[in-house]
Amino acid sequence: MTGQSRLSWTDVRDEIQARILDRTYAPGDKLPRDNDLALGLGCARTTVHRAMQELSRIGLVERKRKGGTHVRTDPVTRATFDIPITRREVEQRGSKYAYQLISSAVEPTPGSVMARFGTPHPAEVLHVKALHLSDNRPYIFEDRWIDTTTTPDILEVDLACNSANEWLVRNKPYSKLDVRFFAINAQGENAEHLSVAAGEALLVIERTTWIGTAPITTVRSVTAPGYQLSAQN
Repeated sequence: MTGQSRLSWTDVRDEIQARILDRTYAPGDKLPRDNDLALGLGCARTTVHRAMQELSRIGLVERKRKGGTHVRTDPVTRATFDIPITRREVEQRGSKYAYQLISSAVEPTPGSVMARFGTPHPAEVLHVKALHLSDNRPYIFEDRWIDTTTTPDILEVDLACNSANEWLVRNKPYSKLDVRFFAINAQGENAEHLSVAAGEALLVIERTTWIGTAPITTVRSVTAPGYQLSAQN
């Protein structure tokens, strides 16, 4: 696009969002001034300002009157339910946190995950299973799929030492979050990893995130009996 009149604020938003996604602007980075961005993109400063307002609203950037605009270090959306870092959640309750990687492998996207992502064709994605513990007791069994097209850096992360949950919250801004809550009866690997009897009722939290229309991750977190969910507006 060459003319200012042809570049809308949504075009500018999408361009800056893409730069955050590919880490041209990394978490914590200070963004160029609105005037400089407008000059570089060939649009009006007011167009950049409107785009930045939206990026701030969805939680990708933080704007301060005299401090400029920064990419958020812990990006969140302005939803009523934000994604917690499980380690922090456990520690804030005064318990000792531990983490165990169960498996990690690149696999084709199964139909159920394609449905959650809203994608029509299978792709190679990273499938991670892990167990979070509180005071050496099972806390959450996590079954996660990560799109390696939007999140290629995850393939370089040592997931035996760093949970995908914490790495994604700290490193992958998202613009859309879908959350589902439902109950299941424990069976198979859920019962095994959470050390509960078959048939026991368990709360499941299923989250899927996107950047624009591109999927980032979907995770099914099966919680141990007694888990208490808290959310703040």
